[in-house]
Amino acid sequence: MERATPAPRIAYLTSEYPTVTHTFILREIAALRALGFTVDTFSIRRPGPGQLRGPAEKSEAARTFYVIDAAKRIWPLIAGQAALFRSPRRYLGALQMAWRMRPSGAKALLYQAFYFAEATVLARQLRAGSIGHLHNHFAMSSANVAVLAAEIADIPFSFTLHGPADLAEPERWKLGQKAAHAAFVACISQYARAQLELYSERAEWPKYRIVHCGVTPEDFDAPLPENGSATSFVFIGRLAPVKGVDVLLEAFALARQSAPDIRLTIVGDGPERARLEALAGPMGEAVRFTGYLSQGEVAALLAGADALVLASHAEGVPVVLMEAMAAGRAVIATDITGVPELVDDGVSGFLVPPGDPAAFAARMAEVAQDPDLRRRLGQAGQARVREAFDVHVEAARIGSLFAGAAGEAVRPPPFDKAR
Repeated sequence: MERATPAPRIAYLTSEYPTVTHTFILREIAALRALGFTVDTFSIRRPGPGQLRGPAEKSEAARTFYVIDAAKRIWPLIAGQAALFRSPRRYLGALQMAWRMRPSGAKALLYQAFYFAEATVLARQLRAGSIGHLHNHFAMSSANVAVLAAEIADIPFSFTLHGPADLAEPERWKLGQKAAHAAFVACISQYARAQLELYSERAEWPKYRIVHCGVTPEDFDAPLPENGSATSFVFIGRLAPVKGVDVLLEAFALARQSAPDIRLTIVGDGPERARLEALAGPMGEAVRFTGYLSQGEVAALLAGADALVLASHAEGVPVVLMEAMAAGRAVIATDITGVPELVDDGVSGFLVPPGDPAAFAARMAEVAQDPDLRRRLGQAGQARVREAFDVHVEAARIGSLFAGAAGEAVRPPPFDKAR
């Protein structure tokens, strides 16, 4: 491995931070700080109070710089334009970049103007904080701001590519152009990396590294509960159409025909909640909705559950599956995108076709009726997470990229601060 150079002060940016739906970002940042990296957090928008469920989220919110909040005040917005006089070449270069990366349409052009204004405010803050590298999670609107701000501030830019939303509209979000400007792209799966290769020049491919999202396994390890015949299933996620919760409820109703004592807890909130509660109404107390929960509350809920279920139509590599597997719980999920890179069908969980409630129901009934099967799946899943999805190790991998010590491997070696 090449010798590391002193790591720069790092800025992490995303559209909304911290949130209960993106706890993996918070964990990654915490793990990087534990390795000795200095990481400052930036967010385009301020999260709503409902997103700040636990002390970790509240602490991070208090130390995060919110770009839109600053841009709404006239002085920071005017001060951001001082870059035109301090470094006209970089300011005008970023303006040209914003023009080239605009999607088609007048509305998109207006949004691009907003992104440029936000970038000037962010760049000023990056310079004030002596930031040496800007990293963005996701490849959509916040990445538009990030690539422009990095150009103005004259620092390297990188981003983490997730999916499915990042990959749904690659032309709109100019995915290939962003990748060309990036020092590296951390892809959360081989699937995401392959998709990025479709939209970019082959010369850029060596920059695309695989760094998994991760969990803290020790926070979820818990003995299996003694629920008797009343097998407890849990769903955790945003209540939106992409998550397939209506399919899950149909599957649950079918599974109850052969396993009448099963229960389902649905954790999360979103635009579909009222409709889904109405669908679940005929099943009475067998289905429970909790709303959003904090990291600690999720860990406690998984400790009392037998299995986690996820009927999504599109995913990246779901962190909730990692959390359940870290807890030693059986998982049933749809066989899509990067999920098979986490779940080995029949070994560490079950994979079923998306949109197929009958297939999902059959696996739910099988898991409910066989405690030994649940135990075997849970043990194998726990081993898989510890092997390849431990946030301490994955953060050290991206740390190697920040420190210039990653070599050429697609899976970067973990950063060793002793070197």
